[in-house]
Amino acid sequence: MLSYSDARQKVIEVAGGLKRPLLLTQVEIEQAFGRILAKPVLADRDYPPFDRSTRDGFAVRSGDAKVPGARLECIGELRAGGQFDARVESGQCVEIMTGASVPQGADAVVMIEHIQRDGRTVTLERAAAPGDHIVSRGSEARAGALLVAEKTRLGYAEMALAAQAGATRLEVFAAPRLGILSTGDEVVDARSTPGPLQVRNSNGISIEILARTAGAETTQLGNAPDEKHALKAAIERGLEADILVLSGGVSMGKYDLVEQVLADLGAEFHFTGVSIRPGRPAVFGTCRNKLVFGLPGNPVSTMVTFELFVLPAIDVLNGGTARPLPVFRARLATRVREKGPITHFLPARIEWQGSEARVTQLPWQGSGDIVALALANGFLVVGPDRPEIEPGEWVDVLPRRGAI
Repeated sequence: MLSYSDARQKVIEVAGGLKRPLLLTQVEIEQAFGRILAKPVLADRDYPPFDRSTRDGFAVRSGDAKVPGARLECIGELRAGGQFDARVESGQCVEIMTGASVPQGADAVVMIEHIQRDGRTVTLERAAAPGDHIVSRGSEARAGALLVAEKTRLGYAEMALAAQAGATRLEVFAAPRLGILSTGDEVVDARSTPGPLQVRNSNGISIEILARTAGAETTQLGNAPDEKHALKAAIERGLEADILVLSGGVSMGKYDLVEQVLADLGAEFHFTGVSIRPGRPAVFGTCRNKLVFGLPGNPVSTMVTFELFVLPAIDVLNGGTARPLPVFRARLATRVREKGPITHFLPARIEWQGSEARVTQLPWQGSGDIVALALANGFLVVGPDRPEIEPGEWVDVLPRRGAI
């Protein structure tokens, strides 16, 4: 049985080798967050487009400010976006605001905190050197320079840079389509009133949110009963998407039919179990040139396996590269003891004491306990070679997406 890291790598390899054309689309910049850029953004002009002051103060000639105590005549004021036509001559200065264009003749700015003013006379309390508190024209980027490269995932900084360059309509790779299908006779719609032996479908909601935040377009396919013909029909509808994610029906029970039906449809399985808890029965395959994931139906198992395996597939089909798991180190607050040569992902609370992260395992009732997961902001990762860990030891933690 594969380790979770080997299974994750298998997903990335298979997704990368899928014979699927990367389609392009154009989106308004406001809708581009998280998308993968297909056409680079170039600078439309020099940035900054003028010598820019980085402080409120006075624009001076550095030759007049070689030593503290210089007295200069203030000949005007210049605010951001304003224009000053006169040239600063020897013995003169101009009051200037942050972001304003440095006037001709000046080559330094003295911060307002370091001057004394009496009417038009300004006394400098500090010396100034050429370039002080000035960003020179074109020092950030020259016209035509590459600002945002192709295949960059667009975050707020990249989008702000594109907006600065006037690139308000961006060419991106088309998002993969992801179908969501739950299974089980006991599952009813979340808006329904369940019977005494039924449960509402929470997996459809969690999968949709995780998929959307990863950059996929989603289609809810409802719930399929534990019956082969109905399940087959539902899966065939789901195979119209680029990725099909099923929850439930992948364990070893008599009515766990997902693998059987996928096999009947000609699926090739790349793994049918992973050495993790929760989520051990997770299944990954390809069918009709589409990626298919069978995730365990218990909600915590569904969320963990989606994070580990489906998200990198979305990254790859989005035209980018799979982002690494954001695992980091924290000190364990309480003793942990787990059994079996398997990697555990335990609901946990991560807190900071100064700059040091500390993690506490939360009590939980197994992989169906969404209450515990909602209280957690991450997972304590306990490896197969370290089943017992004492307080104060360093451990791996995986933040819960959106909770930190």
